[in-house]
Amino acid sequence: MTNLRTLAVGAALSLSLLGGACGHTTEQRAASGALIGAAAGGAVTGRVGGAVAGGVVGAVAGAATTEHRCVERYRDGRCARWSDG
Repeated sequence: MTNLRTLAVGAALSLSLLGGACGHTTEQRAASGALIGAAAGGAVTGRVGGAVAGGVVGAVAGAATTEHRCVERYRDGRCARWSDG
């Protein structure tokens, strides 16, 4: 059981960071990270506890991410320089 929880938490964290929590605000990124993490935790463990653990980890990971925005563009529309967050 403990190994499954560890796997669920790792999967949730990986999906949250790789899948990228979506949103323009910290709250939006935390919410989307929680949903991604809960889905991953529930899918891996098949239990509510895994979904809860994955949701918590996903929310924390999502809130910790920053949004990078384009602050300068080339004439053709491509981004020339991104913000630091």
